[in-house]
Amino acid sequence: MKDIQYYITPPHQCSYIEGRAARMVFLDPVKRIDTVTLSELSRQGFRRSGDFVYRPECNHCRQCLSARIRIDAFKINSSQQKALKRNKDLRLETRATYHATDVHYQLYERYIRLRHADGDMYPPSREQFEKFLVDSCTNSFFLEMWLGDQLMAVATCDHLDDGISAVYTFFDPSLPQRSLGTFAILQQIEWAKRHQLPYVYLGYWVPSAPKMKYKAQFAALEVLMNGQWTGLPDHLSDQQIAKLSKTLGPVDQIIQIY
Repeated sequence: MKDIQYYITPPHQCSYIEGRAARMVFLDPVKRIDTVTLSELSRQGFRRSGDFVYRPECNHCRQCLSARIRIDAFKINSSQQKALKRNKDLRLETRATYHATDVHYQLYERYIRLRHADGDMYPPSREQFEKFLVDSCTNSFFLEMWLGDQLMAVATCDHLDDGISAVYTFFDPSLPQRSLGTFAILQQIEWAKRHQLPYVYLGYWVPSAPKMKYKAQFAALEVLMNGQWTGLPDHLSDQQIAKLSKTLGPVDQIIQIY
């Protein structure tokens, strides 16, 4: 850890809160890191995207909370149980991300075009897919969900020494009734349990971002606040989420980006 070089980005548009500026601290992307190092960095709130390992470092705002699920305390709720039942016909397979095929990219492309056409990942490209999800500075794999010979969903994961990190999930956007996003998280929880690992790291949860509300619906959620992992009440209400958000910095303040 001592020989790792860190850099910081200039202010740029926040991906989660409109009108806010964001900055990121990131590791030297040339340096390949091992599982032990990435695991320690994950416990400190860092996250991987392609070859980049980063953490938000914003002035006057702490809305991005690293979140993880405690496997031994997790209890499934009724809506999540329904997602399991709807997808009991799917089979699971794993493969290293560097074995990605055209089938993986085609599903990713459809997902971005139909679900995130208003986001900064649109339009999708093969180069973007490979830099974001295939290239990795550590031990990464795809957790795949198949219906016969049709690829339905893919959860990209990093293998840590205390769990797995849910890097990104993409799925068939034409089947919302299956709740494939929820199902993918449940399968990552099951994978960690089967391998006797204590956590699934969900990345950043931003209480003021409605699109991230789904993360708060998972029981046994812990967030990194003031350098300490803190357990939250199960199945937070909108009022509880709003109250927490107010303690993390003003989300209505517009910051000029230079």
